[in-house]
Amino acid sequence: MPLHRKFFLVPFSAAALALGLAGAGVDSASARTLNWARAGDSLTLDPHAQNEGPTHALAHQIYEPLLLRDTAGEVIPALATSWGPTDDPTIWEFKLRKGVTFHNGNPFTADDVVFSFDRARHANSDMKGLLTSVGKVSKVDDHTVHIQTFAAGGHGGDDAVGEPAANPLLPVNLTNLFIMDKEWAEANNAQVPQNFADSERTFSSNNTNGTGAYVLVSREADVKTVLKSNPDYWGIGEYPLEVTEIVYTPIKSAPTRVAALLSGEAHFIQDVPVQDLRRVGAADGLRIETGPQNRVIFFGMNQGKADLATDNVQGKNPFADRRVRQAVLMTIDREAIKRVVMRNQSIPAGVIAPPFVNGWTHRLDRFPSPDNAKAKQLLSDAGYPNGFEITLNCPNDRYINDEAICQAAVGMLARIGITVSLDSRPKAQHFPLIGKLESEFYMLGWGVPTFDSEYVFNFLVHTKGEKFGTWNGTGYSNAAVDRLIEGLATETNITKRDANIAKIWAQVQRDILYVPIHHQVLNWGMDDSIIFPVQPEDQPHFKFMRFSN
Repeated sequence: MPLHRKFFLVPFSAAALALGLAGAGVDSASARTLNWARAGDSLTLDPHAQNEGPTHALAHQIYEPLLLRDTAGEVIPALATSWGPTDDPTIWEFKLRKGVTFHNGNPFTADDVVFSFDRARHANSDMKGLLTSVGKVSKVDDHTVHIQTFAAGGHGGDDAVGEPAANPLLPVNLTNLFIMDKEWAEANNAQVPQNFADSERTFSSNNTNGTGAYVLVSREADVKTVLKSNPDYWGIGEYPLEVTEIVYTPIKSAPTRVAALLSGEAHFIQDVPVQDLRRVGAADGLRIETGPQNRVIFFGMNQGKADLATDNVQGKNPFADRRVRQAVLMTIDREAIKRVVMRNQSIPAGVIAPPFVNGWTHRLDRFPSPDNAKAKQLLSDAGYPNGFEITLNCPNDRYINDEAICQAAVGMLARIGITVSLDSRPKAQHFPLIGKLESEFYMLGWGVPTFDSEYVFNFLVHTKGEKFGTWNGTGYSNAAVDRLIEGLATETNITKRDANIAKIWAQVQRDILYVPIHHQVLNWGMDDSIIFPVQPEDQPHFKFMRFSN
């Protein structure tokens, strides 16, 4: 089995005031300052605290993993130059790149890899779901590391639990697992990841020391982050590295973001609003790059609580009844959202896995046509003939037209008697509601960097716990499904593994954990001198960027 499958306008002065971007543009032959903007900022600079797209996008400029996905989605060497199982298939060997230094000059060695893996498995880390099969990580020599894999839930070391078991997909779990400097972390009391859910601020959440192509110069969260070229980067000569300075400015307002691009204050924006695509594409000196994204947008419903806090039903939970969840599923008009809200820049979805992902099928991705009469009957059969009230939590700075999608859903659900109170917040406030099970009805988007269904199941389907189900805000728990999920990491019979993936998806679809809305489509806007293809994970690696003049 392959590891992955390919497949209104504001005045200029207002835009400039909002941006405060650095001056030099992309017209200098020797030094290129890239003014980069998108709707939301990185949540933190701690590379293990949050498993979130924009957070990883910034981290990839500063930190590096052992392996990386290039602009085409291929896995390529990064801090590891080669990798593969040893004679013992439960032990993987990674040969590390020599001559690499961190930004402070400290040498990169195997000690840093062992430290980073242990740190990423800490309870505070949002990356631990990628490492559920990783047992003992050991240093062989300064530039060789062995990783032993166990059956899910097991671990190595002196207090070994469970049996060692092969994990053929280990490498694809590591492309966002960033390596930190052990010495730097210890010197700055940063051995433990930031507890993001409790709004903790730490040294590592505000400072960096990576091996990446760019060094942090300054950061003001939600305002501006400035990076400069790493003069000692190991990749000089291997990557274009034509961008020498990056000024990253989150601009929540879509009109202001577009005005910045049109005026030349921004050279590259990741999220051109769908209503402005024609205008930007027709502007002199600008270009739109479009492509399907490895991300699905959906709603989650908490079916596990005995009684919901934000509804008007006493003593029970409407979402605990499958008929209610089915009514919500068939009331959402995905084609209308595509046509009206997304201006045809979305692909309606019936499953929370993108087509890039192993386990996705056309059959799974079917979705019901809106049927309000049937939905009302389902509500009545469930004991809610007059519907009920509920709060929908929605981000307003994370996904394309996220708040507008939620507003459309509010109107659709009203047609069957479900009165929805919309609570829209910035993503930094929205995501903790899901993690702490404080949201009972919510929007979430999910990308799959491993290009395999196991990643979806580990985070979104498995019973919520310390290692699994960390983003499962539905309260769903099925012991038989959990066992199947845990077995995927170490199942080497690909036919059997794919069959188990299909079994899990069949159960998930029957149980209606989530209400898929659409597969997101990427629209990057850029100066037409920039040569930079859309990358499915929406994580631009600027060391690959080139310029035509």
